[in-house]
Amino acid sequence: MNYILFDGPARANLLPFTFTRPVADIRVGILTIREKWEKYLGSTTTTVTEDYLSEKYPMVEMEANVMINAGYLPNMELVELVKSLKKNQAIFKGEDVIAFFTKEGEEDINFDTYTAIEYHGECLQIEHTWDIFSKNGAAIQEDFNLITKDRKSQPIPKMTVAFHSENIFIEEGAKLPYCSLNATNGPIYIGKDAEIMEGSVIRGPFALCEHATVKLATKIYGPTTIGPHSKVGGEVNNSVIFGYSNKGHDGFLGNSVLGEWCNLGADTNNSNLKNNYAEVRLWDYNTEGFAKTGLQFCGLMMGDHSKCGINTMFNTGTVVGVSANIFGSGFPRNFVPSFSWGGSKGFVTYLTKKAFEVAEVVMSRRGLTLTDQDRAILEHIFETTKSYRRE
Repeated sequence: MNYILFDGPARANLLPFTFTRPVADIRVGILTIREKWEKYLGSTTTTVTEDYLSEKYPMVEMEANVMINAGYLPNMELVELVKSLKKNQAIFKGEDVIAFFTKEGEEDINFDTYTAIEYHGECLQIEHTWDIFSKNGAAIQEDFNLITKDRKSQPIPKMTVAFHSENIFIEEGAKLPYCSLNATNGPIYIGKDAEIMEGSVIRGPFALCEHATVKLATKIYGPTTIGPHSKVGGEVNNSVIFGYSNKGHDGFLGNSVLGEWCNLGADTNNSNLKNNYAEVRLWDYNTEGFAKTGLQFCGLMMGDHSKCGINTMFNTGTVVGVSANIFGSGFPRNFVPSFSWGGSKGFVTYLTKKAFEVAEVVMSRRGLTLTDQDRAILEHIFETTKSYRRE
């Protein structure tokens, strides 16, 4: 069977992260949503997404296909239903389509002609940006169970303090001397060739993905995920960093999500609680206004390739788009559009030529290149977000 992950109705609610990737490639827990489905299914997947992303994330269609809503995270019960789908069958949860069977070339799907299979079980669903951090603890636990089943962890170093070591899993090549790991409240997963430097104190649930680094004397409260090749220092609480991003110095990051290739300057801090303890509102790309989150704690949402200078201060519930560059004293406004350059005193347009120059240097340091596909995606985002920028 050929499995295809589609963005579903949640895509717009997951901007700015879905500006640069399909919903399937959002990281929550230890793995991306795509990686979760592929492990459960024992099969590779492709993607139905926006046209401008489709060259980098193509769809491969075969004679028989199962389309899966990438906003839903897999579990064993749901995956068995998906694997058993036959012609003219679809899985629903309420009004939402989770998955359906389709033949090659079928375009106009009429679900009235399908046999509806109602899924009554529990499963994690990512519908809004804040779900990425607020549901991260449950996602870490599910991924931990999936990844570590019937496997043996590398030994915990003798000089490392560990609480509930049965909930700690260390992959080959990881280094973690003289640190403290407390898995009382949830599992701790240390990925291949990852490093936790001396004096760091970590509470689960926590995931440190492959080749990621926790710097000296860092304090991390779960549920937190540090994606591949990322570096973190200072204090972090209930946050998700997708990958290849740095928060390498002192400063606080809480109830936040950072995309890829982000960099927070030394002593950058975000507020995750309003002074009046009121519900946090976040910028909504659908309504072009600020929407209720239902959360009292909500920090920073920062899209790919965005960066900020030293001593940057972010207000509670700040959304930063793609390829923004923020610096200077004072608080920038709660919504910073993509390709903005400036700070609290105002912004100008950050031209793609300059943004590409920076991205090339940053990516080359990790042995990667900014491809023509990447450039085309960023150019598209630049054009489609013009209306948000104030010249």
